[in-house]
Amino acid sequence: MPHVQYGSTRCDLNQNETVLDGLLRAGVGVPHACKAGSCGSCMMKVVRGAVPARAQTGLKDSWKARGYFLPCVCLPENDIEAVEVGDEARVAARIVSIEPLSHNVLKVVLAADGGFDFRAGQYLTLIREGGVARSYSIASLPGDGTLELHVRVIPGGAMSGWLVDTAKAGDEVQVQGPSGECFYVPGQPEQPMLLIGTGTGLAPLYGIVRDALSSGHAGPIHLFHGALNSGGLYLRDELAALDAAHANFSYSPTVLSEDGAVDAVVTARHPNLGGWRGFVCGDPTLVRSLKKKLFLAGIAMRDIYSDAFLPAVTSTNAA
Repeated sequence: MPHVQYGSTRCDLNQNETVLDGLLRAGVGVPHACKAGSCGSCMMKVVRGAVPARAQTGLKDSWKARGYFLPCVCLPENDIEAVEVGDEARVAARIVSIEPLSHNVLKVVLAADGGFDFRAGQYLTLIREGGVARSYSIASLPGDGTLELHVRVIPGGAMSGWLVDTAKAGDEVQVQGPSGECFYVPGQPEQPMLLIGTGTGLAPLYGIVRDALSSGHAGPIHLFHGALNSGGLYLRDELAALDAAHANFSYSPTVLSEDGAVDAVVTARHPNLGGWRGFVCGDPTLVRSLKKKLFLAGIAMRDIYSDAFLPAVTSTNAA
């Protein structure tokens, strides 16, 4: 079986054991969260040997060229040596403000030193002292000059708990990214757009909607935001104001206990979606279900963009 060298640690991998799992078993404190190749928080750089293509899926071409890979999905065929990612993948930043958006969602605004290039709707990895890293979608627009994140508060969460109890304006952090293909692409300004999110899945959609409107998108834009109860529907005033200001934008808050499941509400309202573009963000199970339903309703798979919010895999790595 192959082995991985990481700093002074040599780890012989077991059969079907990923690089991340092997290093964690060996006692190496590697930042990680989803362990599914989605969040990017565990990214490393290979300096000797080769990693399979799957370990670089979703990474920018420039990162692939530098040897960056995702150890959580890496099953190397031969021995490799890996190191931490370089400064070109991380940017120093500081916290500008932290404020509640609801009983369990925080609005965290960051300022990145030297700027941070992104598309509204992409996500970044936030890294705090101690190497704790979590990924959050970007709700702000590139021209805002800051990075707005919507963070779901989880009791005992390594990142969200720190943001609630300890972090303050001026604290230094790092950001890595951006990543993700869930963003507005100009070029078809008349195409109808359907956006569906649950919980903090609203964050990327909030950015995408405002990006599309500021880009002059003229086709209908319909946003559904679902929550278990009315307390989970945040930014209602801001979205209602956008609804009132733009004739082509429609906002539909949806509460499970009152309106039914958001996927049922959407499909009942829009049974035929041929020619539309779809964006789906939030709970992974709902995202998978909605992608299938949108496809069956007529949206081409190439026109469905999604961002599933995977939770951290252990209590010590909760959000």
